[in-house]
Amino acid sequence: MSKSKTKFVCQSCGTESPKWLGQCPGCQSWNTFEETREETAAAAAHRYAAVAGTAQLQRLADVEARELPRLPTGIAEFDRVLGGGLVNGGVVLIGGDPGIGKSTLLLQALAAMSRSARVLYVTGEESAEQVALRARRLNLSSPEVDLLAEIRLEVIEEALKREPAPAVAVIDSIQTIYTSALSSAPGSVSQVRECAAQLTRMAKQSGVPIVMIGHVTKDGALAGPRVLEHIVDTVLYFEGDTHSSFRLVRAFKNRFGAVNELGVFAMTDKGLKGVSNPSALFLSQHAEQVAGSCVMATQEGSRPLLVEVQALVDAANMPNPRRLALGLEGHRLAMLLAVLHRHGGVSTSDQDVFVNAVGGVKITEPAADLPVLLAILSSLRDKPLPVGLVSFGEVGLAGEVRPAPRGQERLKEAAKLGFSVAIIPAANKPKQAIEGLRVIAVNRLSQAIDAVRQV
Repeated sequence: MSKSKTKFVCQSCGTESPKWLGQCPGCQSWNTFEETREETAAAAAHRYAAVAGTAQLQRLADVEARELPRLPTGIAEFDRVLGGGLVNGGVVLIGGDPGIGKSTLLLQALAAMSRSARVLYVTGEESAEQVALRARRLNLSSPEVDLLAEIRLEVIEEALKREPAPAVAVIDSIQTIYTSALSSAPGSVSQVRECAAQLTRMAKQSGVPIVMIGHVTKDGALAGPRVLEHIVDTVLYFEGDTHSSFRLVRAFKNRFGAVNELGVFAMTDKGLKGVSNPSALFLSQHAEQVAGSCVMATQEGSRPLLVEVQALVDAANMPNPRRLALGLEGHRLAMLLAVLHRHGGVSTSDQDVFVNAVGGVKITEPAADLPVLLAILSSLRDKPLPVGLVSFGEVGLAGEVRPAPRGQERLKEAAKLGFSVAIIPAANKPKQAIEGLRVIAVNRLSQAIDAVRQV
């Protein structure tokens, strides 16, 4: 009997090596190589037997492109992130920290969809009794959900082929599933990659949408090879502090919808509930106006949000003042302080500057530049900004204030929530006045600073 060969595979990127390496040459990660058995020729032949001979040559003009209706999940915030619902044959990968609510959200969605269609929940981490207890705790009224407690891929495939075919299937989680065609342990790079590829191939052939739950690393990225994100159609991330009741679901990849779409949920004793007015989560309720606070109108996908940006400027006790940004880009903060000095005449070279976005939201768009600078000025002068002020706009290195996309929607959201004054780029000035909102359009940073003094 021949001795089985082994190899070492990086758990972060899938790079293979005949011997153990401390640092991966592919992704530069440390201590990520794990030993696994090499796939035999017989196993490889078995793995590709299912797809052999299925390829057909077709002309693009002869392919019938049908726009099938999306399958709503019954949860409005979840449908928003997906782009309107699940797509026929689409594969969704959702990741997040342990205990943040991934399984709870999907069980609630399946319970809602089970009223009109057959759904399948495959659990590899919990027993059937544990899932039933969770459904009872969530007060899901007799959900007609087909439950399969299994980790073998071949058994799961048989369940998906059973008639009538399920309208949607959930795999919880992909790291627990394994195929007998490979000898490596469940959760290894080869098993995760192969099982995900097989399930994706089956979804495309059968038209059954599949939602896979994925584990995340300590850095917050999806565990397993990066190729896993390229296999699927949609990648969602669950964000939020486990000590807080609010959860954010963000789309980072979506072949059938907008990316950077945001869904907001509140965790209750009856499960996750959608938040209809998420702007209220990111606005602090101060008894009176405080210095260093400015409300920004940002855009998350198709949804306008109002987020409070806070700044604290204090005398530095070290030769090198600190620059710290939470929820915002740290490198951009240093650039904005230089622009403020050059084109605003305000120096912070001897001050520590701390900037934070309230509510744990992450703002990546440059439209946060102007609100951040206004908050810094307010803190430096220890003078609150005017009541009911909202702002947005990108600040360039020459001191110009550049427009932001969808400015009209941002202003309407601010007016709806009772804000009365908006300092915005001149290019975003609406053609028609918005009731209850006074718009101050500026072209330069210096004009914005003067406008704050005059309001």
